[in-house]
Amino acid sequence: MSIQTAEAYSTPSSPQGVETQRRGTQSGLLACSTLSGIMDLSITNFNVVISVLGGWLVLFGTFSYLIKENLYLSEALVSLLGGVTFTHVAKLLKPGEYAVSEDAVASVTLDFSRLVLGVQLVLAGVQLPSRYLRTEWKSLCLLLGPGMIGMWTCTSAVVWLLVPDLPLVHALAIAACITPTDPVLSTTIVKGRFAEENVPEDLQQIIVAESGANDGLGYPFLFLALYLIKYTESDGNPASSEGGFGAALSLFFGQTCVYVVLMSVFYGWVVGLLAQRLLHWAERRKYVERECFLLFPIGMAIFILGTCGMVGSDDVLACFIAGNVFTWNDWFRLETVEDPVQPAVDMMLNMAIFMWLGAVCPWESFWNSELISPGRLVALGILVLLLRRLPVILGLHRYIRQIRGSRQALFVGYFGPIGVSAIFYLYVGLEFLETLTDDDGQRADAKQLGETMLVTIWFLIICSIVIHGISVPIAKLGKSTYDRFFRRSVSLPA
Repeated sequence: MSIQTAEAYSTPSSPQGVETQRRGTQSGLLACSTLSGIMDLSITNFNVVISVLGGWLVLFGTFSYLIKENLYLSEALVSLLGGVTFTHVAKLLKPGEYAVSEDAVASVTLDFSRLVLGVQLVLAGVQLPSRYLRTEWKSLCLLLGPGMIGMWTCTSAVVWLLVPDLPLVHALAIAACITPTDPVLSTTIVKGRFAEENVPEDLQQIIVAESGANDGLGYPFLFLALYLIKYTESDGNPASSEGGFGAALSLFFGQTCVYVVLMSVFYGWVVGLLAQRLLHWAERRKYVERECFLLFPIGMAIFILGTCGMVGSDDVLACFIAGNVFTWNDWFRLETVEDPVQPAVDMMLNMAIFMWLGAVCPWESFWNSELISPGRLVALGILVLLLRRLPVILGLHRYIRQIRGSRQALFVGYFGPIGVSAIFYLYVGLEFLETLTDDDGQRADAKQLGETMLVTIWFLIICSIVIHGISVPIAKLGKSTYDRFFRRSVSLPA
């Protein structure tokens, strides 16, 4: 019997090779048809999204200690990079296909940011010690009064100087969105190994309290600018027969300060107090199980978001006030101080929102915008991170007892991240600008401001996430390198 070589089987001129190829093809087709009959593929957008999100949670969780405690990287930065990779590189996430229009994507982004902020701020309020807002009112008033006004002013000046042909009142609107410090990103420096080793506990608490309270207090700064845009021209003249500067101020004080802000404070206080008493009553009678006990503040946050949203009040501020009042007597905080359920929910929401931000960020607008050049954007990012907060904290730190010395002032002034709260205020502002219309549709100045806000605020958010996200690892690496070099130089013989 002769042995056929591989060439004989693959050569078309060989009858044995042709027959073998034909049988192989038939077998392959039969296997494919059998497999397709067995497998009913359903590659829908939902299945792809939850597969990617679940896989990312598993992958990050596998190396989470290495990433967060050894490399000092936050889940925000890593998840943002994951969102960029899965969307723009792997093409697995396609936000544009999930919604019928860009407006729908913007609406999802706004509501998602509201949800994350609401839960975060309730948990921030819960983790503060008993009666914290009362005992530390002086420090908080300085940070939320002169502090926020100074940050708003410094940021407005930088934006006005670097964005071409931008009216000052438009710069005020842009700056208002990025004035609050982000509570999500602030957790990088108040939790974990770095915070335990380098940040005193009372300094951690004032950072948490400030980032929680000033998130809700961004409304007055934003709507003062928006009402001025609506009722006045850039030169201060009335925009229409009805309105003017007086109408803008009237709406600002009546609508924003009283209805939106003060009512949300009162509502949050009432809900937090009633929720605390309800849970305490149920716990004493053993009506509530442990899992529901731990998740109670998260349910309260969602309830406040829904009810405040329906009446148009400041749901973000109400959530923070409710969380603080909820643990006013320190009972719930001490009961849950060692339980990991709330931090786990918190981390999952953080990872999901920053993956979404990485997916929907308008990256191309950073270098294709006709309103501001890439060079000016880079300069804007650098100057805002340096001048937005640092000069204000350096000027106030002597009157804030938790900030001891210029070194801690530099630390607190530098770590004032821009993140989810800026996204929230950005899309709140864009919704308002869409209501400013004339005979031709949306007013030209409102449309241009909206486009400028999208480019500049998104860019500043990305800058803050990246720069603040890598600052701690770089600082730790620099310190270890310096210590190693210093010890080596000391040990050298003379």
